[in-house]
Amino acid sequence: MVTWIVLAVVFLALVVLALAVRPVLTRLPGLRRAALTLQRQAAQAQALTASAEALQQKLDTAQRRVAVINAKRGG
Repeated sequence: MVTWIVLAVVFLALVVLALAVRPVLTRLPGLRRAALTLQRQAAQAQALTASAEALQQKLDTAQRRVAVINAKRGG
């Protein structure tokens, strides 16, 4: 008799677990797509950061050159 009660409780727990996991499993494809999109956006952000740093270096160089030219003109 106790065995049947234990089996029923275990079975009920497994059913509750399956019902709790089901919504998560149905969302996995959407979550996977969202994760891939975020990874692509992160890679794009890193590329843009590298480009921005390169442009900043060019800007610094140009500003130094303008300062040198202005100094030579006496200004």
